[in-house]
Amino acid sequence: MSESGARLRDVHITGVGAWLPGAPVGNDRMEDHIGRVHGRGSVVGRRALRWNGIQTRHYAMAPDGTVLDSNAGMTAKAVAAALDDAGLGVGDLQHLATATTQGDYLVPGHAAAVQAELGAGPMEIASYQSVCASALMAAKGAWLQVRAGEAEVAVAAGGEFSSRWFRPGFYEGTTLVDAKGRLATEADFLRFTLSDGAGAVVMEPRPRADGLSLKVEWIDLTSLAGRFDPCMWAGATRADRADMASAWSHAGPAAAHAAGAVALLQDFELLKIVIRAWIGVWLEKVDAGRIVPDAVDHLLCHYSARSLREEIVGLLENTAAMIPEEKWFTTLPETGNIGSASIWVMLEAFMKSGRPKRGDRVLLIVPESGRAMIGFMMLEVV
Repeated sequence: MSESGARLRDVHITGVGAWLPGAPVGNDRMEDHIGRVHGRGSVVGRRALRWNGIQTRHYAMAPDGTVLDSNAGMTAKAVAAALDDAGLGVGDLQHLATATTQGDYLVPGHAAAVQAELGAGPMEIASYQSVCASALMAAKGAWLQVRAGEAEVAVAAGGEFSSRWFRPGFYEGTTLVDAKGRLATEADFLRFTLSDGAGAVVMEPRPRADGLSLKVEWIDLTSLAGRFDPCMWAGATRADRADMASAWSHAGPAAAHAAGAVALLQDFELLKIVIRAWIGVWLEKVDAGRIVPDAVDHLLCHYSARSLREEIVGLLENTAAMIPEEKWFTTLPETGNIGSASIWVMLEAFMKSGRPKRGDRVLLIVPESGRAMIGFMMLEVV
């Protein structure tokens, strides 16, 4: 709360920015772009592309492994774009909250690297590390800073450099590859699902003088980590992923890599259960009146695959919580799944689409398989 003790302030998103590296990469070129494990094509990958419905995506790494940008660099570009969209500059920024699955360094935090890439002066920063829902963790932090009068201009940003995890050398020579040179499904599927990029939103206590802004009504986050083992993780083997004493950092990087404990992995059987847990939280919010489906004009729901959307719709369509699919907006086929950046890349495209009108209510939903989490953000177009 500000020193005056004034009431909490309204907060508005006044600018949105996105950064997608390089030219779009189509399905016909993507496996050659990230590299073929032991030089062979992936059967799992072909199935994954049918399931996820992604047609193009972007990579910050060239086919020969040359790094074209950094996670911090992409995130800084998205932040600069969002500030420009709001009619502001880097010098106006007072609070920077960043989200990512993994920054360029293990230490220090992602926000420090992004601030440095921006060339920004002294400010308050916060780094949020998780998977997709870390975007809304950062958004809630930035929102509360402005709401309490601690900052006049705050930015929430998400950035991902997933393709660096997916080079063949990340798997070859590990227990994730069998005697026939086939990569384990829990690792291979993600190579065809995740890609690179960044997105950001600017928050201020007043709407912009020209054009549309988004008033932030509320942000809710629910973690169910106490109920589930990790569902999407890196840093442990599948067998030992719930045992913190067996994490990669205790074994050492070389031993952990050989055991397949450093790669990004997904438990698909557990994911089926986690999906139902997400829906349970959604239904609870509808029952409590926090979400009134008939009052939602647009739904931006992050999901990693078209098949996952179909499963969510199947679970909701016979309930009072269902929001008609004609109200849904997504960029997944064009931009792919960019983890914590996805929701802001989607929102940036939505704001440019001509669909939002003053008075519309926009619901953002970001589920995360990580260790079972889901976030909601309600906005009003003003």
